[in-house]
Amino acid sequence: MLLIHCPWCGDRDEAEFHYGGQAHVDFPDNPAELDDAAWAEYLFVRDNPRGLFHERWAHAAGCRRWFDVVRDTATNEMRPEKVVP
Repeated sequence: MLLIHCPWCGDRDEAEFHYGGQAHVDFPDNPAELDDAAWAEYLFVRDNPRGLFHERWAHAAGCRRWFDVVRDTATNEMRPEKVVP
């Protein structure tokens, strides 16, 4: 199990959190102009690096707030990125 640091509640077990996917994925500028292939790319294709990866997590069983972390995918070490209001 991972121990995840919530910026508001402190260190908690990973079972209290929901993974929100890759952070910093921008919504398309003109969504009405996207074809099915472009929508599929936006919805499903994400980076899969070995090393540092920016992620979003929600503390579902605690404060229910979202926050970003940087996780090393090789070691699962996590560090806070920034607080999202």
